[in-house]
Amino acid sequence: MGRAFEYRKERKFKRWANMAKAFTRVGREIAIAVKEGGSDPNYNPRLRMAIQNAKAANMPKTNVENAIKRATSKDAESYDEIVYEGYAPHGVAVIVETATNNTNRTVANIRHIFSKYGGNLSTSGSVDYMFTRVGQFKVKKEGIDLEAIELELIDHGLEEIQDDGEQILLQCAFEDYGDLQKALEELQIEVEEAQIVRLPSHTKELNDQEAEEVIKLIDKMEEDDDVTNIFHNMDMSE
Repeated sequence: MGRAFEYRKERKFKRWANMAKAFTRVGREIAIAVKEGGSDPNYNPRLRMAIQNAKAANMPKTNVENAIKRATSKDAESYDEIVYEGYAPHGVAVIVETATNNTNRTVANIRHIFSKYGGNLSTSGSVDYMFTRVGQFKVKKEGIDLEAIELELIDHGLEEIQDDGEQILLQCAFEDYGDLQKALEELQIEVEEAQIVRLPSHTKELNDQEAEEVIKLIDKMEEDDDVTNIFHNMDMSE
């Protein structure tokens, strides 16, 4: 079925295979959330999301608590969230989300990876219009009445619900993310993973060799500690 198919199946596992990097990224997510909305998760939806994602990455509770403490100290490191846009080989649009304490280092690394692997870093807005930001929540299927929660959550922004047999994926518009998150909490539905993703409005079909070239670029980009998310419009459905 080709390399692209295998990549699609294994991407999530590969992304978090290196636990040290996973913890680094979650730690930065926590730091940004605390700086943005304070250290009390009861009043900071983004911090609650970060803590939930820390659990999904199997980050120990003590590590999470220490990350929050560090973020509230006067010597706390400051991270900037910067989005880069560009093209991989064969005209595949790529968006790279980063969290960095050194923008010069990050942009140099991102530009180098694009260039070395046959792509190019572009200007802001050059590919962003090809993607739509949406919120996604993954919850355990066990004990969940799909029809009931769909009726309950539709007034809180729920636009799509999918069942993969083990998990339920709930999707909403970016603007409704906070409302849907709050509704899930009030219904005491435990969220296993929560994220804001960018979905392409259209995708590009590539042959296996072309897909391999794009995957090499994405894989290399994934290795950079400053990179938090990568989105592209290569067709991964095969």
